[in-house]
Amino acid sequence: MPHDTPLISTIVGGLVLAFIFGAFAHRLRMPPLVGYLIAGVLVGPHTPGYVADQNLAPELAEIGVILLMFGVGLHFSLKDLLSVRGIAVPGAIVQIAFATLLGWGLGAFMGWPTGGSLVFGLALSVASTVVLLKALQERRLVETERGRIAVGWLIVEDLAMVLALVLIPAAASIGGEGHAPVEPLSAALSRLFGLDLGIGGMIAMTLVKVALFVALMLVFGRKLIPWTMHRIAHTGSRELFRLGVLAIALGVAFGAAKLFGVSLALGAFFAGMVLAESELSHRAAQESLPLRDAFAVLFFVSVGMLFDPNILIDKPLPILATIFIIVIGKSVAALLIVLAFKKPLSTALTISASLGQIGEFSFILAALGVELGLLPEEGRDLILAGAIISIILNPLLFFLCDRMRPLLDGAKREDVVADPAPAADATAAQEEMPPEDDEVHPTALNGHAILVGYGRVGSIVGQNLKSSATPFLVIEDSDKRIGELKAQGIETLSGNAVMRETLDLANLSGARSIAIAIPNAFEACRIVEQARSVNPSILIVARAHSDAEVDELKQYGADTVIMGEREIALGMVDRLAQVHHESVPYEDGHGPDTIMPTDDPPPERE
Repeated sequence: MPHDTPLISTIVGGLVLAFIFGAFAHRLRMPPLVGYLIAGVLVGPHTPGYVADQNLAPELAEIGVILLMFGVGLHFSLKDLLSVRGIAVPGAIVQIAFATLLGWGLGAFMGWPTGGSLVFGLALSVASTVVLLKALQERRLVETERGRIAVGWLIVEDLAMVLALVLIPAAASIGGEGHAPVEPLSAALSRLFGLDLGIGGMIAMTLVKVALFVALMLVFGRKLIPWTMHRIAHTGSRELFRLGVLAIALGVAFGAAKLFGVSLALGAFFAGMVLAESELSHRAAQESLPLRDAFAVLFFVSVGMLFDPNILIDKPLPILATIFIIVIGKSVAALLIVLAFKKPLSTALTISASLGQIGEFSFILAALGVELGLLPEEGRDLILAGAIISIILNPLLFFLCDRMRPLLDGAKREDVVADPAPAADATAAQEEMPPEDDEVHPTALNGHAILVGYGRVGSIVGQNLKSSATPFLVIEDSDKRIGELKAQGIETLSGNAVMRETLDLANLSGARSIAIAIPNAFEACRIVEQARSVNPSILIVARAHSDAEVDELKQYGADTVIMGEREIALGMVDRLAQVHHESVPYEDGHGPDTIMPTDDPPPERE
């Protein structure tokens, strides 16, 4: 590759190799991110052959983090964030303290100075934004209670690390262990007025700046950002709208980092959260999705570039101890913390699996510790190795948690049955227990219809099934929609229909039909394939947006595929024929034989 185009060569080399190894990993039934990491190792400086630019790759990866957090903010609201503060704030603080203590103990055992051991522990305590959100999105958990707690937990960790990045240089300079600059605003006040604010002053300045940023976003940003996007939308230019979305996401994140000392990810999250109150939030999420996914891939490639495989041979025992702290220590701590707040077991397992890895903030802390002379280079290598291995193990951790939950639930039910307490006491105890909304139980229906998705399309299908007294159940992953369905007395399964376990709970083998109303063709094809393999005689109806999707769904076994655009065109032709050829009188389709949804359904995620 030409040596005068490092940006192009880094992007091309990273994406091409990530695609090749990601596809190979998927073929082996492994998460594609494993392939992305291997691609990063191959283009890194520790393996022979082409070496990508190590300065550009992390910056490109940071764009992926910004866009990812912006997308999460679009599906989040201030109400959602405040609703989980009671568990996210104390839970994250306790978990950070516990993991830091374990890391400090390992560093002290290896003979490192106290400052370096604390930096090492902090680096092991914070989870990766990209890995956590990728895992939640793949399982469609972002909009569930579990997802909201995990994202709120992540935000608290983010704020804690912002504060840590200010305190570590200050503590190093005061303790004589480092030579880093202090917080910029504190330094300016010291020069102008001769005030020595110390660590307390720097903490106060940091908190003031973060609070000022949040206040500006909630007071002015909530009006200015949606107003700007509406004005752009009225121009009718899709190109300008897409550019406006990217400009807001990247501009707010960069401004927050430079002016207020807030992390890029946190700034992007708040930008997305204030835009979420606009009617255009769904469209904004759709427009930013392609770039978000591409740059998120570059994040994993950049992580792989930092990894030196030789450390696996040189320091196996310290690596095992580091991985134990990240994967076992953090996960067990998070599990116990969530259970202590009397949350359902499924929520506790999801949170513990989500936090069993480390990522981008860990690299920043490691680099800062080495730069200050606090952390030995050996500590940085252990952090990098721990990040790579924990990211690879994270899907396995989710798999184990999914397998453990039925076993633990079964043991819990056996304990309840074996308890010889009187019926009155059992009833009282049951009333004291919090409702476990996340628990999913198999259906008792047989010869029924299964409806996958309850958005704009699914809600109309569901209401007509209900009015015709057809036995059916809905598979949905949005807590808000699940609550609405239960209020209407409609049986609902919470989960992703792509997962075979969810379809088994819906008694797929005993169902007569399945209607797949989700717009995601990739997921729909997997559902069709599984439904046809489990129940060859079942009627499968799906939706599509193009002729190619129609052909693909039929190839996988769908009986009937409805393409929305075609049906709209036929409806328009019908109406024109009624006017120009004096055919039957026009009917708007809202007559007495047509059942419409009782409430306006929430917008469907494309």
